[in-house]
Amino acid sequence: MKLLAGKTAIITGASRGIGEAIAIRFAEEGANIAFTYVSDNSAEKARLLEEKLIALGVKAKGYQSNAGDFAACEVLVNDVLATFGAIDICVNNAGISKDNLLLRMTPEQWDDVMQTNLKSVFNMTKQVIRPMMKAKSGSIINMSSVIGEMGNAGQSSYAASKAGVIGFTKSVAKELGSRNIRCNAIAPGFVETDMTSYLKEGEGAEKYKAGIPLGRFAGTIDIANVTLFLASNLSSYVTGQVISVCGGLNI
Repeated sequence: MKLLAGKTAIITGASRGIGEAIAIRFAEEGANIAFTYVSDNSAEKARLLEEKLIALGVKAKGYQSNAGDFAACEVLVNDVLATFGAIDICVNNAGISKDNLLLRMTPEQWDDVMQTNLKSVFNMTKQVIRPMMKAKSGSIINMSSVIGEMGNAGQSSYAASKAGVIGFTKSVAKELGSRNIRCNAIAPGFVETDMTSYLKEGEGAEKYKAGIPLGRFAGTIDIANVTLFLASNLSSYVTGQVISVCGGLNI
């Protein structure tokens, strides 16, 4: 039997990269998928992903919705419940980086990163816990980063937002464990996506890889497989944890 058969998952920021890989992996294991994207430029990618997921034999729908907007999240979750009937899994994957040295960082840059990376996790979690509490079951998976554990020069806003995700995750796990709702975080290291394409080649790439014990960047499937574990009953006794998928970078 498929690991997520009959389950419905919401995945934010899923028109490409890690989110897209998670959506496909979940669908392969039988989950119905509601996913979000933000910009008009992603609409075609979202349409193609929707078709790909449906071809895997599940129900799927893409929603243009901003996870950083609380009211938009409320509308989204109500629409998903009306269409799919339940929400069993929520993957808070939406994220951006606006790297800059603190000396040069503007308040607007800081706020944009916090809204997308951290406030979005609050917004979506706040909305999905009601149907999960009613069902007395659920898995919430928040995408943090190894940078949130280690810090990094030029990434104070990104590191702070991702560290905030970890603290939020642990608190929610303690609040909702008695309702059989689990909340965990994943902390990826360097992952081969559009956002890290500039790291793939040249001396810079080799420098970063030299600091990774496994000697390579992650593929999006590496992150998707760990997300699948946390979404499924294979992790039924795992909550409040941060799983670093970083090839040993943070050892």
